[in-house]
Amino acid sequence: MAALRVAVPVLALLGLFLGPAAAATPLVIWHGMGDSCCNPVSMGFIQKLVEKKIPGIYVLSLKIGSNLIQDMENSFFMNVNDQVREVCSQLATDPHLKGGYNAMGFSQGGQFLRAVAQRCPSPPMFNLISIGGQHQGRVYGFPRCPGESSHICDWIRKTLDLGAYTKSVQEHLVQAEYWHDPLKEEDYRKNSIFLADINQERGINETYKKNLMALKKFVMVKFLNDTMVDPPISEWFGFYKSGQAKETIPLQETSLYKEDRLGLQEMDKAGKLVFLGVKGDHLHFSEEWFDKSILPFLQ
Repeated sequence: MAALRVAVPVLALLGLFLGPAAAATPLVIWHGMGDSCCNPVSMGFIQKLVEKKIPGIYVLSLKIGSNLIQDMENSFFMNVNDQVREVCSQLATDPHLKGGYNAMGFSQGGQFLRAVAQRCPSPPMFNLISIGGQHQGRVYGFPRCPGESSHICDWIRKTLDLGAYTKSVQEHLVQAEYWHDPLKEEDYRKNSIFLADINQERGINETYKKNLMALKKFVMVKFLNDTMVDPPISEWFGFYKSGQAKETIPLQETSLYKEDRLGLQEMDKAGKLVFLGVKGDHLHFSEEWFDKSILPFLQ
């Protein structure tokens, strides 16, 4: 018993010197097209997986709207700029995030969270993990449609074919706002109300550049057998070579990189850009791969 009476004060004294164990960095998740914040087979599963692997972590899976149906519908029909403003407000008023957070976006959630990083530096985003995000946009239809939304995607295909860059379509169709047609570059630069803005296609917003460069790591995951994103290299910030739709080029050969309009060249040289590839179709990955490749950026 004497030994126990000595051990307890010693442990308490050590606690004074060492302080409490550091809390896990909070995580913010943004889902993709046709999904919702809390779907038990997608974002709900990811949230529980992270909470299991990192005990005590606070995970905010973003919901845009008052319920899960609205959240799903808004992934198709709510102006992306309005969504980003809504998310920035959510983050700014969440007391769990005031010290900063990591962010993980799935599919279109990847480019949406990049917009948050560029436009809303407070609270600070530390690491941005884009899993299948299309940072140079996508083009040419939807080979597959997520979830039970096939009728919606059929309508979207027809609408995009009729006029992706018209004002009414841009303002009310999410997928049009990151539609990047390599054969209509001038229309894209002039009329894209979201992607052309965050990619500095119409001029340089130094604040966007400064805020993105504040990231510790920008992790981009490309699915090596992706049949949903065209071109898949957009997931690594590459795109079609200008003026045609056959040959693709990596980020490092794009004018965005060469002119360093977003600071990506400087970030690349500083080791802040991470390019990961995973075998499988869009958003198809194993728990083992997630543990090995993604968790280290969250801990």
